[in-house]
Amino acid sequence: MVLVWLSCAWIAGIFLGSYLNVPWIYCLIGIAPIFLLFFFRSYRKIIVLLSLSVIILPLAAAFSYSSQNVFDETDLRFYNDRGLAGLKGTIIEAPDVRDKNTRLTLSVSSVNINGEWPEIEGKALVYVPRYPSYEYGDVLEISGEPETPQQFDDFDYRGYLAHQGIYTVIFYPYIEVIDTGQGNTLLSWIYSLRSSLSESLAEVLPEPQSSLAQGIILGIRGNIPSEVSDDFSRSGTAHILAISGLHLSIMAGVMLGVGLWLFGRRHYLYVWLALGAVWFYVIITGMHLPVLRGAIMASMFLFAELLGRQRSAIVALVFAAVVMVGVWPYILGDASFQLSFLAMAGLVFIFPVFRSLGRKITARFFGEEGFTAATANLAVDALSATLGAVIAVWPVVAYYFGIISLAGPLATLLVLPALPGVIALGGLGALLGLFVLPVAQVVGWIAWLFLSYVLLIADGFSAAYVDVGSISPVFIWIYYLVLAAALWLYHNRDRFRSSLPDTTAGIKPRIRISFNMSRTIKWLLLPLLVIAVLICSAAFTMPDDELHISFLDVGEGDAILVRKGNQQILIDGGPGQQVVNAELGVQMPFWDRTIDMVVMTHPHNDHLSGLIGVLERYSVEKVLYPDLEYASPLYDEWLALIESRNIESVLACDGQRIDMGDGVIIDVLGPPALLFSGTQSDVDNNGIVLKISYGRVSFLLTADIMQEAEMYLVSRRADLACTVLKVGHHGSATSTTPEFLAVANPRMAIICVGTDNQFGHPDDEVLDRLVQFLGEDNIYRTDLHGTIEFITNGDRLWLKVEE
Repeated sequence: MVLVWLSCAWIAGIFLGSYLNVPWIYCLIGIAPIFLLFFFRSYRKIIVLLSLSVIILPLAAAFSYSSQNVFDETDLRFYNDRGLAGLKGTIIEAPDVRDKNTRLTLSVSSVNINGEWPEIEGKALVYVPRYPSYEYGDVLEISGEPETPQQFDDFDYRGYLAHQGIYTVIFYPYIEVIDTGQGNTLLSWIYSLRSSLSESLAEVLPEPQSSLAQGIILGIRGNIPSEVSDDFSRSGTAHILAISGLHLSIMAGVMLGVGLWLFGRRHYLYVWLALGAVWFYVIITGMHLPVLRGAIMASMFLFAELLGRQRSAIVALVFAAVVMVGVWPYILGDASFQLSFLAMAGLVFIFPVFRSLGRKITARFFGEEGFTAATANLAVDALSATLGAVIAVWPVVAYYFGIISLAGPLATLLVLPALPGVIALGGLGALLGLFVLPVAQVVGWIAWLFLSYVLLIADGFSAAYVDVGSISPVFIWIYYLVLAAALWLYHNRDRFRSSLPDTTAGIKPRIRISFNMSRTIKWLLLPLLVIAVLICSAAFTMPDDELHISFLDVGEGDAILVRKGNQQILIDGGPGQQVVNAELGVQMPFWDRTIDMVVMTHPHNDHLSGLIGVLERYSVEKVLYPDLEYASPLYDEWLALIESRNIESVLACDGQRIDMGDGVIIDVLGPPALLFSGTQSDVDNNGIVLKISYGRVSFLLTADIMQEAEMYLVSRRADLACTVLKVGHHGSATSTTPEFLAVANPRMAIICVGTDNQFGHPDDEVLDRLVQFLGEDNIYRTDLHGTIEFITNGDRLWLKVEE
């Protein structure tokens, strides 16, 4: 306990130094209690401990303050908010690739001052466009404006970055790569493997199952749709999405239970299994510092179990925390560090209590031996580990995130049985995807089933939460004091037996539950159930014989999916990869990872961005796009993907025809062979215009063409008559002229537009023109109605809207 006490003094000093400048000279005050030894010899241990604590506290405070607040021109922070600066540095973590940008953690080594490059130190978070891409170990020379991170009303962003040792952000600087491969060789290999496995999962699984698998298996959360993340947060299962300290603590407890179920206590194999699982996850998720810190704490707990010194685990945890805080003083205020420590403390103190009570109950119902008893004990261990961690951390979670889940333990318990299937099958599918993609996709079908179950549980329990807003730190301290008192009373219950009776004494079931199935049936039951559910799911998603045209809700952009039987044609992909992949995951069968043709009408970001992810995830047989010269990293990536994946490409020109069979014809009406030049926007006017015809029903898709292209189509008497018109350029004032509308003569109009977009689309004048021509009830917008789907047999037309 002496080590715990001194460790607490050190941590208290670090905390004090985060707010106050405490001179180190104050440590001399610690000498004063020494003189008390002459008068109180019987209390010499307490006096010496008090003296050491008083010496340690100001030393820790001085160290903390100087580490976090004192800097000069050799520190990157010195150049914050001073305008443009030239910097050199190395990318020291795997790039955090998001839907529309990438975030680089740059270790800055030098700054440009009048043509010279003196050395400096510091880390910067650099925001860059998603393309071109960068790699771990790249050495960059950048020109940008270093800034102090902003503070937001509902989020301490500056503090969040500071707890990672980052005090500078730089938004979209000019970048030149001056060297590559300068990172750690082992980390470079790990990051490369992680990236390859992530890409493989994206090819094997649809969305949102793919991004969920990336979060669970690889700890990559950037691709998870926000609505899915919200479901997991509100249901109390957010720890499943990333390898955090809370996740590792629950995993350590669960793997101990699994190991005991498989091996018993022979040679402590159950401990080695848990240690192996923890560190395998650390490696595969990129060995990020927050995860490493959580793994060290989990290992301390497991080594205490291995040595039979469970009561020493808390001493080891506290000492580990002191060492970490000594190396990285800023982590003391880091939510992940606090949650890691508290979750491990929950395993040390709370987990054994619930496991002991739970095993007494299962012994009364199922006995102590046999398959059923072992399975029940495994469930008890999983629930006990979850409860122990959740009870220990929920006030801190509520403090940082303002949410308390009322069903977290139950939802986690229901999810846990599916996690081995998710991890084993998802991991196997990812590995096979690197070598034999068709086989990997078959494995992915089974993984999809387990992932869909996890999503179902998270969604089903997402309403069982309380939004607490802000929570007082005083309440948190009171909670932990009460919890500590309750645990002390429990461990000393023999002294208070009369007032604290045995909680299991009243449980006297009249019958003992037993299952007499043969071992063969027991092991075949789950695989047969999985196969049956998978076959039913596949049958339910089989396509019909109708023509389906879906205008996908992808925000401010176009994405249109055409389906006839097993054929799919995707026209544009919207402004981001995440949303179009999520929409395709809903519209297409989970087992179908092929798209017959992708049409890119023109290379503006709101039409092209999402298609990059489609080419990366799906097996695309053919692409159709206009022959335009356009300078853009995104367009360069499009062309490079077509070449690297050996996709057949066709340059669009009016007069082309695509026959989907069964009477479904797609005619290319534009661009003309002689491309437009000198118009208001040549790129928009040279976009691909398509007419889809099926019997008496037709659709006119006009991309973003403007008045010049519309009048050209009218003048050359193109076949513009249609049942449904996709309004050009998101309802912009530059398109949908009265002359064009009169010739097209549609019965319905669709406007693909984003909610509250910055361009003011659709234009009021265009909207009024459409209302006068069609009536308000025949105009549909993706910002108001969500995804809009038309279904036709060539004679009749049906409409389905999402909202």
